[in-house]
Amino acid sequence: MSADPAATTELRHDVRRFLADQRGRGAYRPRVDCWLSAWDEDFTRALAARGWLGMTVPQEYGGHGRSFLERFVVTEELLAGGAPVAAHWIADRQIVPSLLTYGTEQQKQRYLPGIARGEVFFGIGMSEPDSGSDLASVHSSAVRADGGWQLNGSKIWTSGAHLAHAFIALVRTSPVDPAHRHDGLSQFLVDLDSPGIRIRPIVSMSGSHHFNEVFFTDVFVPDEQVFGTIGAGWTQVTSELSFERSGPERFLSTFPLLAQLTRRHDGADLGRLVGRVAGLHQMSAAVAGALERHEPADVPAAVVKLLGTATEGDIAEVAALLTGDEEPPDPVWRELVDTGLDQRPGFTLRGGTSEILRGMIARGLGLR
Repeated sequence: MSADPAATTELRHDVRRFLADQRGRGAYRPRVDCWLSAWDEDFTRALAARGWLGMTVPQEYGGHGRSFLERFVVTEELLAGGAPVAAHWIADRQIVPSLLTYGTEQQKQRYLPGIARGEVFFGIGMSEPDSGSDLASVHSSAVRADGGWQLNGSKIWTSGAHLAHAFIALVRTSPVDPAHRHDGLSQFLVDLDSPGIRIRPIVSMSGSHHFNEVFFTDVFVPDEQVFGTIGAGWTQVTSELSFERSGPERFLSTFPLLAQLTRRHDGADLGRLVGRVAGLHQMSAAVAGALERHEPADVPAAVVKLLGTATEGDIAEVAALLTGDEEPPDPVWRELVDTGLDQRPGFTLRGGTSEILRGMIARGLGLR
């Protein structure tokens, strides 16, 4: 369904009023990189109560049957407000459309209503040690067992795995064929409390913990938890990445910092940054429209991610340079600046490195 422009404008104002009320009551303080590291299940449930989770989930699965554009408006405002949305972010952004496309009826009934209620949280089981952004090189494996599959291996950089209920794991179900590296990959819905799973925290230099490494040792996954088609994992995961790479979180992670910066300084640097964010808003909204129309969007999504994460990092750097050795230091401001700088290296890594994305864009445009 398409969204009426007047309705989306009112929706945007509704979200802003909600956030202002939440901040006024001390429910949260705006954070940089809120969608990755600001986990608050109470806030997530408050959003669900307003109907702002599972917005694109059909009503028969506990959702609200609204458009991608309406969801885009809500998520953009939440990110601009630095709201604590990490608990539900991956499930609502990525798992929902994947389940609707590839999930069985049983899987949809099991997971979608809980996601829409803000009660079921997911991580992402893609990256592995020594694989980087080259997902075709994953080594974790699944072999046939009585009534299901047995998983062995590990995943890394799994945000929120220590708090999440499940993730979709990309693993090998047949040996690597050097001539066809993308073949033989499959996906499984894995409950993170399954016997044989060990989750080890990865603590950042700043002392924060949201990344994890997840180890599988003879983890049994029943046949009903096979996700999509055995052997079609590469096609499935690349379609999933369009949702991961194209959203407003790829250019608004440091927006709370930019918003405060415009109140403290002026100059050409700020104008250029605001202009870049405005352009990325239009690009990301266009990708959301393409995804709603079920059009291929992998290359445009990669462009949004490539340009967006560079902009996020530049915002952090400009803020740090313009702040200098401020006396007396404002602790709230310093926290925003320091977090932006700490997180900057990760902006261009997660969701695919800039090098991988440039190659993907070049191939998509027929340049290589």
